[in-house]
Amino acid sequence: MSNNLLRILFLLITAIPIFAQKKNSFDQACERTSSITAYKDLSKAIKTADSLYMSAQKPEEKVKSLFLSSELYHHAGEIKKAICYSENAHSLINQMDDAEWMARVSRLLSRQYRQVGLYERAKKYIFKGLEASRQISDFQKSNEVEGLLNQEMAFYEMEIGNYANAIEHIERSLKNFEKINSPNEDQTLAASYQLLGDVYFKLNDYDVSESYYKKAQELIKEGSCTLGLVYNGLGGIRLKQKNWKDAQLYLKKAEKIADTSRSLKLKKAVYSNINDYYEGMGDNYRASLYAVKYVRAYDSIAARNQEFVGKSSVLAGKTSKGNRQISTAKNAAIVILFVSLVGLIIFFRTKQKKQRSKLRNIIRTQVNMISSHRSQLVKQSEHSEFSNISVEEIAEKDSEADRKRNDSLMTSETETKLLELLEGFEKGNLYNNKGMSLSFLAGELNTNTKYLSYVINQHKSADFKTYINRLRINYIVDKLINDEKYRQYKISILADECGFSSHSKFAAVFKAVTDFSPSSYIKYLDTENQTGKGVHFHEND
Repeated sequence: MSNNLLRILFLLITAIPIFAQKKNSFDQACERTSSITAYKDLSKAIKTADSLYMSAQKPEEKVKSLFLSSELYHHAGEIKKAICYSENAHSLINQMDDAEWMARVSRLLSRQYRQVGLYERAKKYIFKGLEASRQISDFQKSNEVEGLLNQEMAFYEMEIGNYANAIEHIERSLKNFEKINSPNEDQTLAASYQLLGDVYFKLNDYDVSESYYKKAQELIKEGSCTLGLVYNGLGGIRLKQKNWKDAQLYLKKAEKIADTSRSLKLKKAVYSNINDYYEGMGDNYRASLYAVKYVRAYDSIAARNQEFVGKSSVLAGKTSKGNRQISTAKNAAIVILFVSLVGLIIFFRTKQKKQRSKLRNIIRTQVNMISSHRSQLVKQSEHSEFSNISVEEIAEKDSEADRKRNDSLMTSETETKLLELLEGFEKGNLYNNKGMSLSFLAGELNTNTKYLSYVINQHKSADFKTYINRLRINYIVDKLINDEKYRQYKISILADECGFSSHSKFAAVFKAVTDFSPSSYIKYLDTENQTGKGVHFHEND
C-alpha cells in the first residue's frame, strides 16, 4: 500500500511541471519566434506565426498570434498587412475582457497609423490604450504599458508640432518607467531620452538636446534604430555648430546603422544630414549622391503612405483570420466605411486639382508678366540685375553688330523653321541639362549660334541666358504647383533638378523671375492648398 501511495505522489509531483510546461508552450513558441527566429529568418518566422494561429485554442492565444504576425510584418516593412493583423486582433479583444492586451494592441495600432500619416486615428487608439492600461491589475504591467502609450502620444505631438505637449508626455512616460523593473527598461528609457533630444533640437536648445542624446546613448546597445537616431541627432547639433569634424564622426556611425536598417524614417533623416554636411563642406558631388538617397527614402515613405490610403478599401475586402470572428453586419459596416472614405478622397482630390489649376493659371500669368517686364529691362541696360545672373555653363554672347548682320543673312524661311524648332525645344526639358550652352543648343537644332541668338533675341524678348533661366524656373514652378512632393525637397535638390549646380544661383534666379524666394514660394503654395495638404515627415533642420 505504501509503495502504491509513493507512486501516486510521484506522479502528482511530476505532473505539475509537465502540465505547466504544456500550458506555457504556446507563449514560449510566440516568444521564441519573436526574439530568435525573426532575426535569423523573417519569412520563416511569419510562417510560424501563421501556424501558431491555426493551432490556437483560446481567443487569447489567437490575439497573441495575430499580434506577433503584425509585429513581424511591420518589421518586414509591409505596413498594410501589419495593420490588417492588428485590426483583426483588436476585433477579437472587443469580445474579451482583457485590459492588458487591449492596451498593447491599441498601442501597436497607434504607432502603425502614425507611421502612415493617419494621426487622428492614431490618437484615437492612444486614448483607448491609456484607458485600458489603467484597468490592468498588475502594477508593473500597468505602468509599463501606460509609459509606452505616453511615449507614443509624445511622438504624435511631435509630428503636429506641439513640442511643449510632447515634453509633458515624455516626462510622464519616464515617471511610469521609474516604477517598474523590466528587462526592456533600458531600451524604453533610451527611446524617451532620444525623443527628448529631438524635441529640444527642434526648439534650438542644443545643450539640453545633447544631454538627452548622451543619456540615451549610454543605455542602448550597438546597432539599434534608436542609436542611429541618437548619432544622427548629435551629428545634426554639430552641423548647426559648424563643427564639421565631429559631425562627420557621428554621421558616419548613423549611416552605418541606417544602411542596414529597415527604417525609412532613419534613412531619410540620416541622408538629409549627410547631404547638409557635404553642402557645408562645399563637396557638391557627394552632396548630390546623398540628395538622391534622401529623395529615394522620401519617395518610398510617400509611396507606402499613398498605397495604404489609396488602397485602404482592400483591407475591408480581404478575408483574413480575425474576420472569421466578425459578424456579417460588421463586415458590411466596414465596407461602407471604406467606400465612403475612398469617395471622400476622390472628392477632395478633384477639388484640389481644380484649385491647383486655378492657382497655376494665376501664377503663370504673374510669371509671364514679370518675365516680360524683366526682358524689357534687359533691352534697356546690358548691366541690369537679372542680366548679370547667368547660367554658369553659358559662355557665348553675340554683339549687336552680329545681330544686325544676321538679320540680313537669314532668310525668312530659316527664321520660321528655327522658331518652330525652339517651340519644340520649350515643350521638352532639355534646357535643364547642366551642359546647356548656346553652341550646344545650336548643335541640337542643326543651326549656328548667330542665327539661334538672333531668333531668341527677336522672338523671345531675351538674350540666351535669360531665355534658358526663364524656362528652367517656369519648369520648377510647374512642378511645385502640380506635385506636392517637390515642396518637400531641399532647395539644393530643386536647383539640381532644373540644371543649376549652385543653390545660391538658383535662389537668385528664382527670386528674379517670380519675386519670391524658393522657400517663400513653397510656403505660399502650401497655404493656398492647405485643405489638401499631404503628410510631412520633418528631419532635423
